[in-house]
Amino acid sequence: NAGSNTYVAWNWRANGGTTSSNSNGSITSTVQTDPSGCFSIVTYTGESATRTVGHGLSAAPYMMIIKSRGGSRNWGVYHKDIGLNMLKLNSDAAQDTGASAVWGGSHPTSTVFSIGDASESGKSETYVAYCFANCEGYIKAGSYVGNANDDGTFLYLGFKPAFFMCKPIVAGNWRIQDNKRAPFNVADETLFPNNSNAEETNSSNEIDLLSNGVKMRASDSNYNQATTFVYLAMAENPFQYATAR
Repeated sequence: NAGSNTYVAWNWRANGGTTSSNSNGSITSTVQTDPSGCFSIVTYTGESATRTVGHGLSAAPYMMIIKSRGGSRNWGVYHKDIGLNMLKLNSDAAQDTGASAVWGGSHPTSTVFSIGDASESGKSETYVAYCFANCEGYIKAGSYVGNANDDGTFLYLGFKPAFFMCKPIVAGNWRIQDNKRAPFNVADETLFPNNSNAEETNSSNEIDLLSNGVKMRASDSNYNQATTFVYLAMAENPFQYATAR
């Protein structure tokens, strides 16, 4: 709310502040789950050991973002498409290929996710986890491979995205575009979750937010270098909440 500054906020529909206790894991957690069962906010206290935590979703989370509330720690990111490796939301570093202990050596199930004795997930501190499961017409996490061509990769989502965040699994910034800062194509207004830079607007960031996915429009490395990217996308108008017209 600083004077004369412009801001953007991304808001996820949860459960109106109503939480519940979840004892599916070896650690009891507190969860607030979106009515779709595809997004939840989870709080828990780690035990500096390998444990499991109930996430409250109706399916295994495809992506999780976890942060210690009790210490100065990295934001740990689990993404199914990179196995038990880890990305950090606060860093542009390549995937950490030695991070399986962060996830307790196991992928999430339909009821719990695992944590290990790691600062990003399971020290004896309080944590918050944001869990995303793929949900047709609403949430999609996944990966794509750029082609380093101006006629870039097309990423099919099955819905019109309002929010799109991606990162290459090699060194490179996290990037966010949305349909409020860029209501028309071509979209090129990029923000960076891993640093404090101002919004970047240039031809290297060009993408189209289409009715059924995202089309990369530049050969630059930002969204379309010839490597694997992971992403999280949210629909403009989730099908299950759509209104008649």
